[in-house]
Amino acid sequence: MSAVLDILTTTLTVAAASGLVSAEIDVTPNDSGLPGIAALRTIVGAVMTIGLILSVLALIVSAIVWGFGANSSNPHLASRGKIGVLVSCAAAIITGASVTLITFFWNVGQTVS
Repeated sequence: MSAVLDILTTTLTVAAASGLVSAEIDVTPNDSGLPGIAALRTIVGAVMTIGLILSVLALIVSAIVWGFGANSSNPHLASRGKIGVLVSCAAAIITGASVTLITFFWNVGQTVS
């Protein structure tokens, strides 16, 4: 292991001294790089809408299951309904916050040096 590290260190030192290693690479996302970016944004927005609608549907169904379980003295069914309510709310939160989360982590990644 030590020999591999020595070889790697020597190789990097030689590459840096000879100018083979670039000091800065600057790549940023652009809106005009590929055709169809606007259509892709529209598709992603539509998928987010479908995800939110399905989260609401799951919340309604889970609340009904929870209610049936509670009123029929079936703790297994009631607990499944509770879990469904929590999962559907979490799915709605993640779907709604997805753009903000990606932007946040993109900005964090840009600060890594």
